[in-house]
Amino acid sequence: MGILSKQDIPCGPVLSMKELLDDDSLYASGTLVKVDHSERGEYVTIGQPVKLSDNEVKVERSPLLGEHTDEILTDVLGFDAERVAHLKASGATGHKQDPVGH
Repeated sequence: MGILSKQDIPCGPVLSMKELLDDDSLYASGTLVKVDHSERGEYVTIGQPVKLSDNEVKVERSPLLGEHTDEILTDVLGFDAERVAHLKASGATGHKQDPVGH
């Protein structure tokens, strides 16, 4: 870095993952964020890369497999409870269930 800087060549250090995770300035700027996850516990991930003055975007965990299936089927697609139960029983939602929902 010393040689390149003397020649006005932009450069910077290559940090290890540990150095990155221990850098408080990355959390303060929102570059890294800590996220709580119901199965994994707390983990560190990349923050919202695009930052606008009046638009704060909260970084949240990704949904669990099938977490929103009922909501999508009923609220978005308009399926009634009977049709949802039929889809689940057929295995179309990923986990085959008997008609009483077990």
